[in-house]
Amino acid sequence: MAQFRKVWEKFGTLGILILLLAVFGAIQPQFFFNIDNFRQIGLQSTVYLLLAFGEFFAILIAGIDLSVGAVAGLSGMLTAMMMKSGIPVPIAILLGLLIAIGLGAINGTLINAFGLHPFVITIGTVSIFRGITLVISNGSPVFNLPRSFTSIATYFVGIPIPVLIAAIVCMFLLLITRKTVVGRNLYALGGNKQSAWYSGINIKLYTMIAHMLAGFMAGIAGLVMTARIGAAEPLAGNGYETFAIAACIIGGTSFFGGKGKITGVVIGGLIIGTISNGLNILNVPSFWQQVVMGSLIIVSVALDKLVGSGATTKK
Repeated sequence: MAQFRKVWEKFGTLGILILLLAVFGAIQPQFFFNIDNFRQIGLQSTVYLLLAFGEFFAILIAGIDLSVGAVAGLSGMLTAMMMKSGIPVPIAILLGLLIAIGLGAINGTLINAFGLHPFVITIGTVSIFRGITLVISNGSPVFNLPRSFTSIATYFVGIPIPVLIAAIVCMFLLLITRKTVVGRNLYALGGNKQSAWYSGINIKLYTMIAHMLAGFMAGIAGLVMTARIGAAEPLAGNGYETFAIAACIIGGTSFFGGKGKITGVVIGGLIIGTISNGLNILNVPSFWQQVVMGSLIIVSVALDKLVGSGATTKK
């Protein structure tokens, strides 16, 4: 078991991705194994990845954030409405991201104030945030957005700009988790809250930081999602928290806190994107993807419980 644990922690997630590529490639090699389709996989994975980056911090401290999809939808809608009202695109983007961080801060404040599990708080705020999105938009999309904004969804030297954005965000988060006190304290908090408190770590502060990071990542995902669609949809990101959680758990982030790595989340997000892309190529109805995602979450959590060492892993 110890040997299997070591092999799984190092190569398990990567092995799943390679297996998926091999299976889909064997079934539809002419459509799957080409550069355009790999670009599409990267593009499809981007929003899942950005949401998963935020979800990662919520799960890392032994919590969860079910509102990331709704935060992405609300911040994207408000950003679009600001641009339509004449606010310059850069300022609208900045304000949209600040709003997303604020929504994350609301989650953190409520969790700290009431001492409830984040599941309880965020299952409430997801409805609130989604409801606000529907109210302010009157249930209608906001379209005809400035070209300078929708160009976010175009290509740069053959690479989708959303993929480049996700790569830059990934580098930023690697720096936080590997090189900063904030990263170390978040891992310590997730590993053992009581020990972290005895070590002088401000539990409430770092709970707030984790959820503000989750909001920030969701805000970036909302911008990318809106630019890709070319409009702000009231239900944009609906249900995407499932994909974000799946990417984290499949990528080796422990549901029990204190263990996980950003590189694993990247592979987990690519797995989600590959499954989505492969099933689309095979003309499998989209609702079967939900079945696959749910199954993968259960299997991944079960494996984490059975073979996870519980040690803190930072990469």
